[in-house]
Amino acid sequence: MTTQTVRGRRRATGPAPEPRPAAVVLDERPRDAHREARRGRRSPFRQVTDFAAVSGVGQKAGIALAATGLVLTVTVPATGPVMATDAARSGSVSAAAQPEVKAPAAEINFNRTAVTTKGDPDSKLKQLLSAQSVGSITRAASAGSLGAPLDAMVTASPFGYRVSPITGAVGEFHRGQDYAAQCGTPVHAAASGTVTFSGWHPYGGGNRVVIDHGNGLETTYNHLSSSDVHVGQQVSRGDVVAMSGTTGASTGCHLHFEVMVNGEVVDPLGWL
Repeated sequence: MTTQTVRGRRRATGPAPEPRPAAVVLDERPRDAHREARRGRRSPFRQVTDFAAVSGVGQKAGIALAATGLVLTVTVPATGPVMATDAARSGSVSAAAQPEVKAPAAEINFNRTAVTTKGDPDSKLKQLLSAQSVGSITRAASAGSLGAPLDAMVTASPFGYRVSPITGAVGEFHRGQDYAAQCGTPVHAAASGTVTFSGWHPYGGGNRVVIDHGNGLETTYNHLSSSDVHVGQQVSRGDVVAMSGTTGASTGCHLHFEVMVNGEVVDPLGWL
């Protein structure tokens, strides 16, 4: 039975209908008897992609070949980079020992005479002296053509006019460059040449060595404690010709080094 509401709707007056029973859902569906067997078999494409994921080698190429239906045969080398296995992913992989690389021991000789090459300034000096008269050579051209007479060049007194360290007189002309050196320090030939003097210099030079380099160029080494060369001896750039000292007109151990052009002294710094 129904009744009419104010707004014209009908409302049931009888008992409410009973709820519909829920459908029973089976817990287990019938299994396919061949499903597990199909799971055990992997397609060629799956085999290639699995191998590529593990090895990391030829991944794109392997997938491309498998996608086109081509048979891909991959040979894994017995030795090579460490493969990404389950142990590698867990962080317990030990890399194979790398072969030891050995290099032969190199012997380096820092001796002054051992580093002479075609590009050595001695070659530059020979070309310079043979090309023109030594008196016409400019300072720009001569700079660096002579080698250092000492391993350590520490200026003690420059070339030119100065106050005499012995008499105190003003305006004494200093004929060379003085370099501080302990007595007995090796003195080297500034360039190859012929020894023209080795002995005592009576005008203040003490023990003195003079080397003629040709074409009017000479170098002198003064106040020596001893000399190791004799007149007429051929020497090469860097050869030890004497030991520094304080003989002659000297106030202490040092080397007085001179450069002479056609018998006249010039500033050694223009050639060193």
